[in-house]
Amino acid sequence: MMIVACQTVQEELRLAIKQTGVNYPVIYIESGLHNQPGSLRREIQETIDRIDNVTTILLVFGYCGNSLLGVKSSKFKMVLPRVDDCIALLLGSGDVRKKISREIGTYFLTKGWLDGESNLLQEYQRCIVLYGEQRATRIMQTMLKHYGRFMVIDTGAYPVESITASTQEFAKKHNKRHEVAPGCLRLFHKLLLEQWDEEFIILEPGQEITIDDICSGGSGISQLTMG
Repeated sequence: MMIVACQTVQEELRLAIKQTGVNYPVIYIESGLHNQPGSLRREIQETIDRIDNVTTILLVFGYCGNSLLGVKSSKFKMVLPRVDDCIALLLGSGDVRKKISREIGTYFLTKGWLDGESNLLQEYQRCIVLYGEQRATRIMQTMLKHYGRFMVIDTGAYPVESITASTQEFAKKHNKRHEVAPGCLRLFHKLLLEQWDEEFIILEPGQEITIDDICSGGSGISQLTMG
């Protein structure tokens, strides 16, 4: 088997591999491509097309803005979690993600997102350089007007304190609540241990990923890539 995974969940996947003892080769896809679903789709497809001499490819992605739509392998079986984005994957289920979001508009954060090429905190600093702090703050307030809190997902893959200092400061600056929620790697474990039930999409060679694959699991389609 071979794993193709989003770089955003690199630390969580490494921990799950360690915990399960299932050590398949991994190819990571650049996390910054989430902002360009078409480019992300092409990169995933080209990566899959280059793989050879395996029977199954495990995809560690959410559906993320339709970036997996149409992806297929002509030679190998593909298996992926039936979740609409990486947030649900890191929280352990789409239901948990929906419950949290129904409480209040929530912008989710992890170390993987903050280490990415493009993220909210970096965008704020870029705006300060371009426009000055006052205007940058107004831009952020407009971008975040539908969010009431920032929530760091503590997946246990790293000391959460390594990022909360910066996320708390950012939340305070923009008058948002700041919370830490426990993550859950059970979908990572099930994927690695081949416990592929209704929470997973299983595609035979030649089958491509469709919207129906996701909707049939009741997860709902989300266009959100980070928050």
